[in-house]
Amino acid sequence: MAVLLRKAEKKGEVDRIYRILKDAILQCEIRPGEFLVEVDLARHCKTSRTPVREACNRLCQEGWISQIRYKGYLVPSLSVREIVELYEYRKLLECHTAERVAETASDDQIAAIAATIEVEHRPQVEPHEFVQANEAFHLGVAAAAGNRRVFDQLKFTLEHVHRLDILGIKKESHWIMHRDILQALEAHNPMEARTAMAEHIDDARDRMVKLFGG
Repeated sequence: MAVLLRKAEKKGEVDRIYRILKDAILQCEIRPGEFLVEVDLARHCKTSRTPVREACNRLCQEGWISQIRYKGYLVPSLSVREIVELYEYRKLLECHTAERVAETASDDQIAAIAATIEVEHRPQVEPHEFVQANEAFHLGVAAAAGNRRVFDQLKFTLEHVHRLDILGIKKESHWIMHRDILQALEAHNPMEARTAMAEHIDDARDRMVKLFGG
């Protein structure tokens, strides 16, 4: 029993460190290009180096950081190619979800999706509210599409988009609205929904390439 308890405590500590570090990466408290050292991370997280190492191994497997042997970890810098590939994959997933929702979702489901972006009609909105609303809208569409595998893949993809959005609002406050997608969903028009989603994601991709392509 004591061994099992120690294993559970160790796993819980690794999970805690993993969440701290991943949240810091997503919120850009740890930025692309930043170098990380185990001893510094352990001190910051008030723990030992072992759970830090295991948490970092998970983050390496997910692609958030890369290991530099005997030195530490690096948060990879952003590249235009990675941004384009991210949005290409996102487009594959979300054109499907938009089309599916327009075909099958109930009016109540679409109304719930519409509620996620009510902030877009307010005269003054904090940038972080737009980021949250954007994520809620796209995940709401994916959830209403009813495919769990697609939803899980999109959720992971949108974590990368979230980080880009956080970095992007530090450079400019311009935001790409969701009106055309919502109108197509409300009209239950699958082709218009697919087209509107594709155009929305292309616009978002072009904005990110412009912001980070230099």
